[in-house]
Amino acid sequence: MLEQIVIEPDGPADSCLIWLHGLGADGHDFEPIVPELGLQDLALRYIFPHAPIRPVSINNGEEMRAWYDFEPHSETAGADDMQVSSDAINTIIESQLDAGLPSERIVLAGFSQGGVIALYVGLRHPMRLGGLIGLSTYLHDPSTTEEERTDANLALPIFLGHGHGDPMIPIMRAATARENLIRMAYDVEWHDYPMGHQVCLEEIQAISDFIRRIL
Repeated sequence: MLEQIVIEPDGPADSCLIWLHGLGADGHDFEPIVPELGLQDLALRYIFPHAPIRPVSINNGEEMRAWYDFEPHSETAGADDMQVSSDAINTIIESQLDAGLPSERIVLAGFSQGGVIALYVGLRHPMRLGGLIGLSTYLHDPSTTEEERTDANLALPIFLGHGHGDPMIPIMRAATARENLIRMAYDVEWHDYPMGHQVCLEEIQAISDFIRRIL
């Protein structure tokens, strides 16, 4: 299983948020968001996995933590890596099911690359999950997603947030993801903000509100 940071609630957990970091970061990247979400009254377990270290083409083959090999402007690059990462996240989900959590109390979230994997896993998972949160991200290979998605998560609530000035993943890629998901009849909650490739306090509050509604 992937190395991961786990933050437990004060009492026994009845739900879980699995949060995937972006390219070159690690699980610690979003660890500080826990108190900012203000969900201390929920029995929510947080899991922040570390992506494997692999060569990344966009950085001239330099090795870093990455969920898949990334090439700009491609919706299909890194497909083999993506399946490996998907399997790893599914293993974490299985561990939570084995710990007694219902599948519909498990939420997947991710930033940038992590968001791509969260959407990839969530739309294909055979059991109904609680929700998906994709931040500053895009949808990998929409046509294949439509073929491989499962009926269990057709009604899955999805949160997408993006910055107007994102230089890494332009907002139009996120808007295209939203359009494709809506075309596939998913329930998409869209938020955009005057920011770059990052998160902001307003977005964190919207995420908190979303989590409260779905859990």
